[in-house]
Amino acid sequence: MSDDFKDSVFGRKLSQHSGINELMEDLGHALDDSSEMIMMGGGAPALIPGMEAVWRRRMEELLGDGRRFEDAIGLYDTPRGRPRFLETFAEFLNRRYGWDLTAENVTVSLGSQSAFFLLFHLFAGPDGGGRMKKILFPMVPEYIGYADQAMLPGMFVGRKALIEHTAPHRFKYRIDFETLNFADEVGALCVSRPTNPTANVLTDDEMQRLADLAVRKNVYLIVDNAYGAPFPNILFREARPVWNERTVHAFSLSKLGLPATRVGIVVGPPEVIRRLGAMNAVLALASASFGQELVEPLFASDEVLCLSRATIQPHYARCREHVLKCIAESFPDSLDYHVHEPEGAFFVWLWLRGLPLHAKELYRRLKKRGVLVVPGHYFYPGNDEPWRHKQECLRISYVQSPDEVRRGIRIIAEEALKAYRG
Repeated sequence: MSDDFKDSVFGRKLSQHSGINELMEDLGHALDDSSEMIMMGGGAPALIPGMEAVWRRRMEELLGDGRRFEDAIGLYDTPRGRPRFLETFAEFLNRRYGWDLTAENVTVSLGSQSAFFLLFHLFAGPDGGGRMKKILFPMVPEYIGYADQAMLPGMFVGRKALIEHTAPHRFKYRIDFETLNFADEVGALCVSRPTNPTANVLTDDEMQRLADLAVRKNVYLIVDNAYGAPFPNILFREARPVWNERTVHAFSLSKLGLPATRVGIVVGPPEVIRRLGAMNAVLALASASFGQELVEPLFASDEVLCLSRATIQPHYARCREHVLKCIAESFPDSLDYHVHEPEGAFFVWLWLRGLPLHAKELYRRLKKRGVLVVPGHYFYPGNDEPWRHKQECLRISYVQSPDEVRRGIRIIAEEALKAYRG
């Protein structure tokens, strides 16, 4: 690009440096690198043999079923998704939770990342009456992918989490409901459950309080279920979704083992779903058919629930126990480290209290030693208040092989000790 290139405000905002772009660039370069980089930073799911066998089986079934394969890759679908898939998904949730959904409550997006971009700009921004509507994150830290999606300053507001110490070297974030009151400039609340990056799972009571608050304030509650219920069910405590006329749920096929299909699914009130479909037509023309065709029979038969419970969740439960054991072995008890209660997803959120250098610098040191993590300061959308805690945390993925996890955690512990000792 020439030095005299003049971009727009919109172009500058989307193309500027961002945490999510740095994360994905790191992952891409590491995959192309011949060195043995231990990639503990990304959100890519594990390659689980049992799930890979399912997708191979589904491919074979598609190839052997008349023109199903050719139609899946060769025909446009509607902007909202394949009609049969929309009906199947609504019926799937109705059977699982006793809801009363129809296809009009469901739309498909090009991955959940793009769905959130559309949702945020549907509910926030200038409202035509002179007010700036906002997205409120009731508890930060929150997902890195949200942080740079607001096209206008002031669209996001993030409330600092309360910290509860639960056990030696363990803690848990809580929503500060006492200060959660807000005025009419808020258009929607947004939470991820389980929370990416912290592995926190909001309780059913907390979710009900948020849902009731949304109804009372006449706003929407957006819930990101990428790791949660009912699929892929990467949960280590019970969690039941809430539903009412002000709830919007986002799901993804990625953590089933299909990140490359780029299929997100949004469930909400028909007036929201219609608008999302229209927005998708403008931005993407049609939905991605192949992933929908691949998984539709699994939702129709509820096989996806069996796979989530019997294959996906046990795999990550074993990985979770392994990484916690490695941390206990590698980090001395005298070190002021704390792990967020790992209640879901496949991350460890490590808090190095009193860390004498910024987590960004620790990230650089770890990268030089062949370990990729994500520094914690990227995970605070809408919250610019000074808080040392932001620069003391790392997000660590544990989907790698047991040996890689063991070596990666050992290196993280070594570099943390060096940092404390100066």
